[in-house]
Amino acid sequence: MPRQQPPAPRSATRPVRRRSYDQFCAAARALDSVGDRWTLLIVRELLAGPRRYTDLHADLPGVSTDVLASRLKDMEQGGLAVRRKLPPPAAASVYELTGRGRDLLPVLAALADWGAPALAERRPTDAVRAHWFALPLLRALAGVGRRGVLEVRLDEGVFHLRTGRPSAEARSDAALDGTVSDAVSDAVYGDGPADRPDARITLDAELCLRLGRGVVTFAEAVGEGLIQVSGESPLATELRGG
Repeated sequence: MPRQQPPAPRSATRPVRRRSYDQFCAAARALDSVGDRWTLLIVRELLAGPRRYTDLHADLPGVSTDVLASRLKDMEQGGLAVRRKLPPPAAASVYELTGRGRDLLPVLAALADWGAPALAERRPTDAVRAHWFALPLLRALAGVGRRGVLEVRLDEGVFHLRTGRPSAEARSDAALDGTVSDAVSDAVYGDGPADRPDARITLDAELCLRLGRGVVTFAEAVGEGLIQVSGESPLATELRGG
C-alpha cells in the first residue's frame, strides 16, 4: 500500500479581503496591511531570507497551519511577499519579502525597542530562537560603516547578520537608478552560521537586549570583555575599535 502523504496546508483561496479601517490616515492604511495577528512576526522571519512554509511554521510556535497559510496569502495579495519555486534539485517553494516588505525592518526595530522593557523576565512558557535577538543587535550596530557578514554566537544558538546596510531611502534611490546590488537585496539577517563570515562575536542574550536598549554601547561591551570579537577582516578590526 503506497505511503500516504501528509496533508498540505489549506490554501487560502479566497478573494482579496476588503476589511479595512476605512480611514484616510497613513497609520490606518499600514494597519490594514500588517495589523493582523502574526503578520509582523512572519515579516520578522522572512527578514532572514527566503523560507519554506514548514520552516516558518517551526519558527512561529503557536500559529496554526490555517492561520499561517491565510496570512501568507494576504501578504502576497498585499505586495509584501512573494512565493517562488526553488530550482532543482531543491524542488521546494519558498516565501520571501518584496522590497516593500523589507522596508518594514525599521518598523519592527522600533516595535522591538518599545517592547524591550517587557523582557525583564523570561517566562517558562516563552519560546526562543537565537535570530530573534538580531533586531536589538542591529540597532546597536547601526553606526558600523563596514559592510560584511557578522556571525553571532549566543547560548541560545547561532545567527548571522549584515552590517553597513544602506537605509531604506538609499535602497529606493538605487532601485530607481537601476543600481541595486546583491549586497543591497540580501537578507538582513539569517538563522544559523554564515558560510563565510567576515567576523564572529560571542556574547549572551541579555547583553543583546541591553545593547538594543542603549544601556551599554557595543564599544563599551567590547572594552569590558563582555563581547569577544574574532576575525582579521576590516569589519572585525572596526568592531574591536581599531
